[in-house]
Amino acid sequence: MDMHGQQYYASIIAKYIKTKDLKLGRLIHACLIKTGLTIDIFLANRLIDFYSKCNSIKCAQKLFDELPVKNAHSWNTIISACSRLGHFDTARQMFDEMPVPNIVSYNSLISGLNRFGYYNESLRVLRKMQKEYDYVFMDEFTLVSVVGTCACLGALELLRQVHGVGLVIGLRFNIVVYNALIDAYGKCGKIDSSYLIFCEMPEKDVVSWTSMVVAYAQASRLVEACWLFNQMPVKNTVTWTALIAGYAQNGQGYETLDIFEQMLEEGIPLSDFTYVSVLSACADLALFHRGKQLHGRIVRNSSMSGTYNNVVLSNALLDMYCKCGDMKSAITLFERIHGKDLITWNSVITGYAQNGHGDKSLSLFNKMIKTNVKPNHVTFLGVLSGCSHTGLVCEGLRILEMMEKDFGVVPRLDHYSVLTDLLGRKNRLKEALHLIVEASSGSDHVGMWGALLGACRVHGNLDLARTAAEALFKLEPENTGRYVMLSNVYAAAGRWDDASQVRSLIDERGLGKEAAYSWIDVKNTRHEFVATSHCKPEQIYESLDKLLDHMRDPGYLAHNEDTFIPEVDGVS
Repeated sequence: MDMHGQQYYASIIAKYIKTKDLKLGRLIHACLIKTGLTIDIFLANRLIDFYSKCNSIKCAQKLFDELPVKNAHSWNTIISACSRLGHFDTARQMFDEMPVPNIVSYNSLISGLNRFGYYNESLRVLRKMQKEYDYVFMDEFTLVSVVGTCACLGALELLRQVHGVGLVIGLRFNIVVYNALIDAYGKCGKIDSSYLIFCEMPEKDVVSWTSMVVAYAQASRLVEACWLFNQMPVKNTVTWTALIAGYAQNGQGYETLDIFEQMLEEGIPLSDFTYVSVLSACADLALFHRGKQLHGRIVRNSSMSGTYNNVVLSNALLDMYCKCGDMKSAITLFERIHGKDLITWNSVITGYAQNGHGDKSLSLFNKMIKTNVKPNHVTFLGVLSGCSHTGLVCEGLRILEMMEKDFGVVPRLDHYSVLTDLLGRKNRLKEALHLIVEASSGSDHVGMWGALLGACRVHGNLDLARTAAEALFKLEPENTGRYVMLSNVYAAAGRWDDASQVRSLIDERGLGKEAAYSWIDVKNTRHEFVATSHCKPEQIYESLDKLLDHMRDPGYLAHNEDTFIPEVDGVS
């Protein structure tokens, strides 16, 4: 075949690679077979690449096997195709059969393994490559893949070594390499190193800026993240979403919503990840109406079926409804979600538990087991919480027993803490204490002792309350609430001297208590205030008086069984 004919067919195949038009690509293949041109190694390699890009790996493999002569590009194309699609057994077989693997062959394996999360395996291929050549052997593509692996593993020392080797052997650091290094050092917690690399870059693209913003946000350095964001010459959806996610993940819910509003004003297109971060902020702040507005926007901007096919976005909506206490909307959404994953089930099981529907939490857990979805430690934490809030002791003990026995999930201290709370609520305090003593490291777990102390306060068990409080004083000596709770236990029992003595420890140790506050949302505005600090106290007290009058009408009498010591020096 002359050069022009070869280039003609190659250009057509290249066009179909871009459009991924498998039907037309097969027609070209048939045409080449009829004219006997499939023996042309250049065109055959292009066809193998075409089939792999169309995810038709069987056709690619068949064509490769039929080639009478294979060159290095043939081998690398099929190895790259198998690695990119996750067929690593075939990729390794091809790699081992290849007469002389080169750096492209190694890079294909390393990159593919890294993309599918086989990070340690990708490092083993790297080490094999170094042994094969008896010297440091890599190029820019190797460096980017290995740096990405270091980022995912948090392997800071290896990252520094690879970075140093790249500099020593004189690799050309292009913008892709720089961006990978910024991201890797950021994920390894070395933000200043990321910034030094960022400053050294001869030119930066939007990925460079965004990677740096993400690095600052992940390190909770939001001031720097925001400053850098404002310096950016060009911002896109990913950049805005990175900043929004940073604020949401650091518990800055209102700031998250403010940035989201700015994004809307700028007319920046929203992605699913943008919605997920903003819904997370609404969930944390229990902003039900804002969350519902977002749900409406999501449905308007996509088809109904599209919304419920996106399990990540659906899970974020589900989490928001559960945390806002709207279990009716949550369960309606749950039933519409296609392809429910473990997070979907866990969200509703935990939501039922947190909203006082322990029986429904347990029922959904049993339904989940019947559908052959394997529970994890979060699932068991949710269903145990449901048992605790509903007082289902037998069910709680049964679930704890089945965790490791039936599902291979080793109970953690958080699970024992919930069970301690469950036993405490039913006044089975000695069993709760025994559980703390028997659990591995249970005697050093704040949650378990805290649950026991709370139960002792409710049931008036002074001896166990003192034991629990003394353990808590050692574990968290600056937590004023523990002293106050023990003091109130003594006060309820009429042990005023003991109560006063515990209170005096607060002053002696110079402890203080952060003032609690109330909040209410009115017309998308949240009002937060401590006692006597609100700007409209008259209206509040007037409303309270009206409520008391309504309560007295049916014969309600205030319940004054527990006696509390009044505030001392601002400690309540």
